[in-house]
Amino acid sequence: MSAPVQSLVLPDDEHNRALVANVHPPDWMNPEPVGRYNMVVVGAGTAGLITAVVAAGLGAKVALIERHLMGGDCLNVGCVPSKALIRAAHAWAQLRDASAFGLHIPPGVTRDFGAVMARMRKLRAGISHVDSAHRYTSLGVDVYIGQARFTGRDAVSVEGPSGNRALTFVNAAVCTGARASAPAIPGLAEAGYLTNETVFSLTELPARLAVIGAGPIGCELAQAFARFGSEVSLIEAMHGIMPNEDRDAAEVVQQSMTRDGVRLLCCGKNLKVERTAAGKRLLVDSHGRHYDVTVDDILVGVGRTPNVDGLGLESIGVEYDKTGVKVNDRLQTTNPRIYAAGDICSRYKFTHAADAMAQIVIQNALFPHPFGLGYASMDSLIMPWCTFTEPEIAHVGLYEADANKKGLEIETYTYKLGEVDRAILDGEEEGFARIHIQKGTDTILGATIVAARAGDLIGEFSVAMKAGVGAKTIAATIHPYPTRAEVNKKVVNLWRKAHFTARTKMLLTRLFAWLRR
Repeated sequence: MSAPVQSLVLPDDEHNRALVANVHPPDWMNPEPVGRYNMVVVGAGTAGLITAVVAAGLGAKVALIERHLMGGDCLNVGCVPSKALIRAAHAWAQLRDASAFGLHIPPGVTRDFGAVMARMRKLRAGISHVDSAHRYTSLGVDVYIGQARFTGRDAVSVEGPSGNRALTFVNAAVCTGARASAPAIPGLAEAGYLTNETVFSLTELPARLAVIGAGPIGCELAQAFARFGSEVSLIEAMHGIMPNEDRDAAEVVQQSMTRDGVRLLCCGKNLKVERTAAGKRLLVDSHGRHYDVTVDDILVGVGRTPNVDGLGLESIGVEYDKTGVKVNDRLQTTNPRIYAAGDICSRYKFTHAADAMAQIVIQNALFPHPFGLGYASMDSLIMPWCTFTEPEIAHVGLYEADANKKGLEIETYTYKLGEVDRAILDGEEEGFARIHIQKGTDTILGATIVAARAGDLIGEFSVAMKAGVGAKTIAATIHPYPTRAEVNKKVVNLWRKAHFTARTKMLLTRLFAWLRR
């Protein structure tokens, strides 16, 4: 059994006690199973919660098993706490830069990082009732707290505080997610480090912080802590930040982070860590120079390990490797009775991806062909994502390199935020919108937006791509003025103007001249 939950949710205050009371009630009594379940769901993160509640809402008999905290990473150590911190960091940055808007902050203004973290814990606890054991029970789900282990191709046991329970099922879904891990850096384990699973337990601001990994997690938290006042060094093995994004898009964010005080040591090599009397010492080579950096804390923002330990997947023919459980496009594992969804099996490590995958599991497990609904497939998903730096980077569909690999001819158009009135007025003109349109059509194959609230703006392109409508539809859609959303129409208008040829204009000029006679 795992350690007491209270010891894993720190600090021990009223907010975290409220959180635990919802998502891992200390006095919880597991139900006695009666009969066979249509669906047993292992793991109560986003994928598991959605699978369980939708299946129960459809009338299926459902069991949901969680050994740790319901709500999974998103609620407890991911989206919810990180966005609370990012919002607070944004407020601090606004005060710092307020002179541009005629507001002069008097000397002596204090900043309270502890209050920031307390606010986060309060908001997280308030949201947690949505994922609570009692709420899911009220929705018709049998909730079991404890360690699940498959004991047969249609059976699972739960070792919990109220004893063992033996469950049988028609189908099951493995939704146990993944946990933070760390690269094999000499001295890192001995020195000690934070991950997304522990950083939100801080109550005092680290004066000096090293962040390893300049992917989305590393960049979001590096910028936030720099805005709070930490001296932040961001170490990345590859060049620049967010290597999966377009280079010019990532460069916009990198410049913003640099202004916030983040020192980037990219193309980092020969990284070593040691503990000294002065703190945690990192030795790294970056662009031909050697750096010797001493910090108070190290945050590791790279590495995920699938949560398969103790599940007994080997005994039921479910294959997995270091990347997670193997599934087909219908999210079936190598045991056709068992499905998987979420971070345990997906290359898309997003809450909204886990939600979408849960819907696929529901359709394929509960309504298998030939019952009339057909199969749902991962191939049908249009998957947007967003990194919540400032400015944000949001993307959906193909990048230019992806289109080239597929042999697709595309036309690419980019419109700068600095030419959008609302962005100028708000002082947030950094960034751009970019679309890739299949040549000879108006079909949108992909889009990237770098802007404040880019995650909100990308939705218009996601809807267009899912609905099968193209650039003409967005060009014909009225966008309110003045809003940042105008950038979507303006970038599409670049395509429209490009296809208004000189020959077309010549013919129209002749027509208008004839009409004047």
